[in-house]
Amino acid sequence: MASYAVFHLPSSSLTIASKTHRSLRAQIFHAYKPLRIEASTSLDYSSTSISNKPPASSKNSTWQWKYKENSVSIYYEAHEKEEKDGCSKNILMIPTISDVSTVEEWRSVAKDIVGRDGYRATIVDWPGLGYSDRPKLDYNADVMEKFLVDFINAPDGPVINSGNDLVVIGGGHAATLAVRAAKKGLVKPAAIAAIAPTWAGPLPIVFGRDSNMETRYGLLRGTFRAPAVGWMMYNVLVSNEKSIESQYKSHVYANPDNVTSSIIESRYALTTRKGARYVPAAFLTGLLDPVKSREEFVQLFAGLQGGTPILVLSTSGSPKRSKAEMEALREAEGVSKYVEVPGALLPQEEYPEKVAEELYRFLQEYLS
Repeated sequence: MASYAVFHLPSSSLTIASKTHRSLRAQIFHAYKPLRIEASTSLDYSSTSISNKPPASSKNSTWQWKYKENSVSIYYEAHEKEEKDGCSKNILMIPTISDVSTVEEWRSVAKDIVGRDGYRATIVDWPGLGYSDRPKLDYNADVMEKFLVDFINAPDGPVINSGNDLVVIGGGHAATLAVRAAKKGLVKPAAIAAIAPTWAGPLPIVFGRDSNMETRYGLLRGTFRAPAVGWMMYNVLVSNEKSIESQYKSHVYANPDNVTSSIIESRYALTTRKGARYVPAAFLTGLLDPVKSREEFVQLFAGLQGGTPILVLSTSGSPKRSKAEMEALREAEGVSKYVEVPGALLPQEEYPEKVAEELYRFLQEYLS
């Protein structure tokens, strides 16, 4: 589970009562209160420093994703050494899906990795999130999976994938969607790294999936997508700096002192973009969930056993429920390596040097 939003589930009549709001806010924050667990793996990061890496250059651009009758402008960044020294090894980094999903969470890790032995990294924003276009599509897990598959396999796309040498790195739901696509044979990466992987949206994991709740989720999605009231509800309950700051300090970051005003301002700006509410409405209510149970989650990873190497990076400060799902992968079939690092739901942004070091170790161990 992962959630970067706190809002209040309406009654079936969509009447918003302040008492109910306070009660639900308390329930959600209690559910996401970080559970601190000592790391089971002893790691030494003292020798790693992004500032010591050779300089890297980056460029940003857009790619047109054709989906049904739509042409969606997809934002991406390419990071590589300023002075190339031979053939590059290719990495695709995918942001964690959330209200404030953005390529920015991967920039420091990308700069670290490409400063090493000939790696090239592409970071891409999901359709409907980050700096990509946000059309009013019927977003669900299948739509997001199709985008990922199309982006990776496009012969004229930004991803260089010669000889199936691409490494896919994703956070949260993004990681699980990548594993799901690989299990289906729709993409054939050389390796996958799942960073704080999740599978369930916040409301279903807290309140369940019975028919009554599914009806309420549907009403909530419809309200969020409505022309006028949707923006009003989104602005009041999600798109404001105080809510975003509270979320980051309570469960997105492990250390509240690492949450800066510039991060909050940047994320708030993302929530004000045209169409910003469409994907969050689907994510929060479970439509973007790649699977429906922990058993299915574990089986996804088991489906790649003996084929694609998989690294799972768990975090010591994840919310209790999210941590339990990550722990389920510790001894799971198909998981080549399981490591715990500091952080909560965005370790790649909060502790980029530590995440980059573990990614590099994995690449050297399994792909060199």
